[in-house]
Amino acid sequence: MDKNDNGPFDAQHLAGVYKAIFGRRDVRGQFTPKPITDEVLSRVLYAAHHAPSVGFVQPWDFVVIQSDDVKTQIHQEFVKANEQAQNLFEGEKRTLYSSLKLQGILEAPINLCITCDRQRGGPVVLGKTSIPTMDLYSSVCAVQNFWLAARAEGLGVGWVSILDEQAMKRILGLPEHVVPIAYLCVGYVSEFYDQPELATKGWATRKPLAELVSFDQYGQHQTVDESSLIRQIEQDKVHYR
Repeated sequence: MDKNDNGPFDAQHLAGVYKAIFGRRDVRGQFTPKPITDEVLSRVLYAAHHAPSVGFVQPWDFVVIQSDDVKTQIHQEFVKANEQAQNLFEGEKRTLYSSLKLQGILEAPINLCITCDRQRGGPVVLGKTSIPTMDLYSSVCAVQNFWLAARAEGLGVGWVSILDEQAMKRILGLPEHVVPIAYLCVGYVSEFYDQPELATKGWATRKPLAELVSFDQYGQHQTVDESSLIRQIEQDKVHYR
C-alpha cells in the first residue's frame, strides 16, 4: 500500500484490519512448539514500536524471554498469585475459576514483557504535564499494536496479569523506574476460538455496545428512536457478536 495515500484503505486492506481486530483472542492453552522466526518476530515488534506515544517519547522496551529458567521462575510466581486470586471467589465462581487455564508461560515458545520507562523524556514531557500517566497508556498502545500484528501473522498472544509486579521486576532485572505493563505468551496455536474463552466458559458475556455509548455527558444515553447512531449500532450487532 502506498504510504502517501491519505484516503481510506482499499477493501482488501480494510478487511484485513477488521479481521485482526475481531479475530484477536487471549490465548492460553492452544500453543504449539513451532518456533517463531526472527523475521516474523521483528515485524510484530516493529508494529509495537510504531504505537502512538505521548510527546513521542516511546517509553516502551521489549524484554524477549526465551530462557526456560526465566519462564519457570515466572510460572512459579503465577502459581502463587493464582492461588491467592482463586481464594477471592466463592462457590460456583471459585469452582469455575479453578477450571480455567489462565496462562501459557511454559508452553509458548516466546514470552515477552513490554515495559514503560517512567523517566524517559526527562522530567517534563509534552502531553504529560496534565495527565502524568499518559506514558503508561502509550505503552498499552504498543501492547495492542503487537497483539493485532501477531494475530495477522497467525500468532497467538496471551496476557498474563496474575503476577506479582515486584517479583516480575526482580526476575527480569527491571530498574525501579521501569514498570512492567504486559507479560505476554507468544506462539503459533492449534486454533483461534470463535469467541473469547471466558465467554465460552461462562465467566462473562460481551456487553451490548449501545449501552456503553453516551452523548455529550457520561451516562446520557439515547434510544434507537432518538439517535441514528444507536439505530445503526443495533443493526450492526449481528455482525459483531
